[in-house]
Amino acid sequence: MAAEKGFCLWFTGLSGSGKTTITNILVRELRRRGSKLEVLDGDIVRQNLSKGLGFSKEDRDTNIRRVAFVAALLARNEVPVITAAISPYRELRDEARAKMDGRFIEAYVKASVEECEKRDVKGLYAKARAGEIQEFTGVSDPYEPPENPEESAQQILSYLEEQGLIPLAN
Repeated sequence: MAAEKGFCLWFTGLSGSGKTTITNILVRELRRRGSKLEVLDGDIVRQNLSKGLGFSKEDRDTNIRRVAFVAALLARNEVPVITAAISPYRELRDEARAKMDGRFIEAYVKASVEECEKRDVKGLYAKARAGEIQEFTGVSDPYEPPENPEESAQQILSYLEEQGLIPLAN
């Protein structure tokens, strides 16, 4: 594989929208092509890099800033990175974009709250509706969708190829 170019593919969407599922599909394909990409999954980041943070607006902002900081370091050093975090606030996604110096690609995984609730294997939506989880995105806290997102794994792969960020499929 030719030298990789660093970029950040930033997935955003509600809990249960499919961010991790699409990420896993892309990771398999990109690694098949020889990529050395890294993944910053929201759940894993919260367990490690952001342990102890809650879900207040301030804590969510701190979490997203940490993800953006690590993603920017990786991308700047020519490591492709995929983030999969709810990142509900447009302002923080714009802040992350500004850190990436043109290497930020935002992809919105769109699914309705109702669809996400049907897929909710963790029972988080039920807990939020019962008042057990405060400030839950899509239930008691807002989600601000992006204005110009990519919509599918194939579109994303095509976009990355067109931009010369990944090699063409064999």
